[in-house]
Amino acid sequence: MAVYMAYEAGALDATLAAAAGDDAALFRELRLAFIESVERQLDLMRRSRCDGNWQMSALRLKGVASSFHAEQLIALADDALEGAPGDPAVLRRIQTFLDDFATA
Repeated sequence: MAVYMAYEAGALDATLAAAAGDDAALFRELRLAFIESVERQLDLMRRSRCDGNWQMSALRLKGVASSFHAEQLIALADDALEGAPGDPAVLRRIQTFLDDFATA
């Protein structure tokens, strides 16, 4: 899985680089915006107390992932949508994705 995560981080960085062009500051800003968006939705998923809040947060996470062409994160958001609200395994996998991307 770590090998795939490194590939995913590379693919995401390539998407960000294409959007930022030669502007290194914009690249860093876009990368940080992605990380913060994922963090925000993950936090909302953790605090969800009903099916509706869980579903909305998972859909927003999928939207962020789709905007950045983050295929693995899209799959994780789909897992959240198909599973039970508050599923700790899904939350851990999303957190692992985020940690790996943020440190890549």
